[in-house]
Amino acid sequence: MAFVVMATWRAKAGKAHVIEEVLRKVTPVNRTEPKMLEFQAHTDHQDPATFVLYEKYTDASGYDDHKQTDTFRTLVLGEAIPNLEERSVRTMMTLD
Repeated sequence: MAFVVMATWRAKAGKAHVIEEVLRKVTPVNRTEPKMLEFQAHTDHQDPATFVLYEKYTDASGYDDHKQTDTFRTLVLGEAIPNLEERSVRTMMTLD
């Protein structure tokens, strides 16, 4: 079974472009992490300030490792989160 993270981000007014830029930067880097099986960011075409992130790891330790990367600390914690109005994160396991 794989470990999955589903995150929903809502940008502060006028900050959707900042969130999109961060996601465009982190996506290729995230996809190279050893325990990352899949990473895909989505935006809502009816509400471009809302983003959904789908992350799939080999196991829960992959997510823990991900949160310790420089990319996560610099771009997600340092640039994205300060520009979010809301953020929710759910974790789950695949039914393999």
